Amino acid sequence: MSQHRSLRATVFSAGSWGTALAKVLADAGTDVIVHARRGEIVDAINTCHRNPGYFPDIELPDALTATTEAAAALAGADFLVLSIPAQTLRANLAAWAPHIEPGTVIVSLMKGIEQSSGLRASQIITEVTGVSADRVAVLSGPNLAREIITGQPAAATIACPDADTAHRFQQACRTPYFRPYTSTDVTGCELGGAVKNVIALAVGIATGMGLGHNTAAMLITRGLAETTRLATALGAYPATLAGLSGLGDLVATCSSPLSRNRTFGTHLGRGLSIEQATAATRQTTEGVKSAQAILALAHTHGVEMPITEVISDLLHEKVTLDEAAATLMRRPPKPER
Repeated sequence: MSQHRSLRATVFSAGSWGTALAKVLADAGTDVIVHARRGEIVDAINTCHRNPGYFPDIELPDALTATTEAAAALAGADFLVLSIPAQTLRANLAAWAPHIEPGTVIVSLMKGIEQSSGLRASQIITEVTGVSADRVAVLSGPNLAREIITGQPAAATIACPDADTAHRFQQACRTPYFRPYTSTDVTGCELGGAVKNVIALAVGIATGMGLGHNTAAMLITRGLAETTRLATALGAYPATLAGLSGLGDLVATCSSPLSRNRTFGTHLGRGLSIEQATAATRQTTEGVKSAQAILALAHTHGVEMPITEVISDLLHEKVTLDEAAATLMRRPPKPER
């Protein structure tokens, strides 16, 4: 009698969120191999069961190993989990695509919009690899990596046009501390995850300027409104934006000092330049990269996104901090809905 084969997941790459979800998968009983570019990270994961680049204090499960070889990482993978900067996805995926096996499900953790095309990660994946949309899923939600890797309770949404595919990955990453839900609304999940980064920049800026909770609540609430307008214009369900990948992710990213985008915004609000804020944050800040692409998408579909527009102008030095705040507050009065 043949033994039941364990599921196998490959995670590209060994950044903070990739490492955290790799641990979740391993804790759920899935065999996990992480692809990392740096040999010293691979050696540390394989010998010390730690990722010194991001979580030197966290011991990783024995079922989690690492390699620098893309082909070896992808051999026999049931799931390929992509956790890389959205702006580098196309080039990297083109190099990895020949090694992706026909049955592998591709799962995106990315929360950005490609600057050159305005495409979401799932769209880039299908375009570059040629796989069907039914084999591409996205995972999104209020998922601060440091909290999850320490086992604090969290939840997320796994969206895929094929409900069975979403359910398969749900089973592969469900643990006592990580509760994944499923959805078929890929568009809503991806746009919720991308736009919330821009809104978090706005909240961070307000915080850095010394503004209070009323201002933050206003930006979060109106940010959700403009996110929902864009997402539904592109075919998403309004309820998705009220869920984990919409409101949930927005609240976590705008509220937590662990959030890269909020932190970046706070640096700007305190008077740092874009270059200084980039150096101080030290990690990829997707909202900075995606703001202009999101705004272009909104203009294409005739959607009004005032917060996103002001943040894009601020990032491109078209307005000052004081001008940005004044622009939002002097908009014409209107009904809330």
